[in-house]
Amino acid sequence: MIRVLRILNRFNLGGPTYNAAYLTRYLPEPFETLLVGGKNDPTEKNSEFIPHQLGISPVIIEQMRRSLSPAQDREAYREIKKIIREYRPHIVHTHASKAGAVGRLAARAEKVPVVVHTFHGHVFDAYFSHLKAGFYKNIERYLARISTGIIAISDIQKYDLSHKYRICPEEKIKVIPLGFDLSHFREDPEGKRKAFREKYQLAEDEIAIGIVGRLVPIKNHELFLEALHYLSQRSQSNIRAFIIGDGESRHHLEAKARHLKLDFVDWKEEQRPALLTFAGWLTEMDQVNAGMDIIALCSLNEGTPVSLIEAQAAGKPIVSTNVGGIENIVLPGQTALLIKNRNPEEFAEQLRMLAENESLRKAMGRGSWEMVYQKFHYQRLIDDMAEYYNSLLTAKGIKFQ
Repeated sequence: MIRVLRILNRFNLGGPTYNAAYLTRYLPEPFETLLVGGKNDPTEKNSEFIPHQLGISPVIIEQMRRSLSPAQDREAYREIKKIIREYRPHIVHTHASKAGAVGRLAARAEKVPVVVHTFHGHVFDAYFSHLKAGFYKNIERYLARISTGIIAISDIQKYDLSHKYRICPEEKIKVIPLGFDLSHFREDPEGKRKAFREKYQLAEDEIAIGIVGRLVPIKNHELFLEALHYLSQRSQSNIRAFIIGDGESRHHLEAKARHLKLDFVDWKEEQRPALLTFAGWLTEMDQVNAGMDIIALCSLNEGTPVSLIEAQAAGKPIVSTNVGGIENIVLPGQTALLIKNRNPEEFAEQLRMLAENESLRKAMGRGSWEMVYQKFHYQRLIDDMAEYYNSLLTAKGIKFQ
């Protein structure tokens, strides 16, 4: 057997957890995989239910946390080295930045034959100051040199890593998009739509606009609130907006909504129709998407946002900022309207055009399923990764048993 040690940043809800879980569960023989990961931040939705639903019991490294902590990071490094010595992997595959740093250094120290890292995004834009971003780029350049291979999840990300930020040569980077089980987004959409809209007291003529993700600065929910303020004053449609998720920016966003005089509710505290609903974390995203009419995203930077893949699987039109790898996961002008700048009036106008045109919403939704199924189904992910692992092992002269 070929043993793979898969190391995940932390078990918070998002694409990396799904990616790591599906690879752990479905990679065929001769591969066997041990999944380890850090704890989610208290402000994030825990995602350990994802591997558990697939029959996987991951190893949790308590010391590997989101924040930078030399003492805890050193302990996480020691714990991973111990796991490597016990498990004796042929491949260490790290996912996202913290796991990528700690895991690759440990793998190098323990002389693991093949070391692979997946960039699920990067922290070079919109996260830190220019000086700090330069510091992290230098770290990633060193880590790339000690890696056998680097995986980007989109063509745009590969270009950024190789040419824009010069992390490593492009020939060292393999593009393997994420993969998900999307079939449940096609099952009983009318029943799920009815259930969601009854729960949130949505009238038949109300247009529901949802934005899904962590409430953190990089997701730029402020743009969504400003666009909603503009939209509510100009649209002829009855609008209801839903912020689905939670995080460190929650109180700031509530204050922003008050400043804009938006009628809003925290659904956990008060169940009534309002222009804006803070719904918190929801896990039944097939029902959420069925209940929505439009999905929005306002991020300053993105890798492969799961919310937009799921929206297309559910046949919902999208309005999004055009950042990161988003162009690679939608059909611009066909399944999504992309905004190049961060102008709330322009964003609101795109939302208004969709809200007031049912035929356009349906037309944009019709073309999305076939594209996302072919590009983002987990079986494609499994096949691509197995082939890539085999090529790296062969180059190292490791025979499969």
